[in-house]
Amino acid sequence: MLRSREEVKREKQVIRERIWRILEDRGVARFPRPVYGRIPNFEGAERAAGRLFLTKTWTSARVVKINPDSPQKPIRYRALKEEKIVIMPTPKLVHGFLILDPRIIPERKYGFAATIRGAFLYGRRVKLVEIPTIDLVVTGSVAVDLSGGRIGKGGGYSELEYAILREVGAIEKDVYVATTIHDLQLVDKVPLEEHDLKIDIIATPSRLHFIKPRPLKPPGILWEILDSDKKKLSVVKELLEIKKKSR
Repeated sequence: MLRSREEVKREKQVIRERIWRILEDRGVARFPRPVYGRIPNFEGAERAAGRLFLTKTWTSARVVKINPDSPQKPIRYRALKEEKIVIMPTPKLVHGFLILDPRIIPERKYGFAATIRGAFLYGRRVKLVEIPTIDLVVTGSVAVDLSGGRIGKGGGYSELEYAILREVGAIEKDVYVATTIHDLQLVDKVPLEEHDLKIDIIATPSRLHFIKPRPLKPPGILWEILDSDKKKLSVVKELLEIKKKSR
């Protein structure tokens, strides 16, 4: 029996609430707290990131899209230290995407540039047509399963970011999508919707999981289910202008 979209959304929220509660109750939640409503920061985020850094996928990447949330700050910092270009979406895509180029950021400022405030100071807002080809996507998660299913905090912005970049050709279909989480954020099964972004690599403080077979990714924006507020975003309007000119 097919579940309605609303039923799937309710199932996802139940999982979110459970994971947020577990992280707080087990004492592994980290600032900013409480983690409810967030991509949760967690004890061991640096160790999880360290496992990702050992992969060939990471070492070969020159341009990395990384979400702006707290548990992925070590990844943004390491990318700058390794002279990788970072593409960072601004929160809720209000200001589109920022590009952080380590060649023009003072090395002593890499740590600050890896924060949201620092990224706005040392990064540059970039037009969609200026975004270079991305070699790896790193996204935050609230919960994931070992089939690559992922639940974010519920806004749908990771999916929209990925879809926009697919639409403009900055992300090819074979690009890996990775996430770093606490082991407690692994769940048995994630309910999925057709627009959901799935994961290829899961790094936790204790393990590294490569999802096989690799899950299919959305090819672009599913316009028929994109809500009206997101259609009003300047970056979405920019994409529509690009598509209009290419016809």
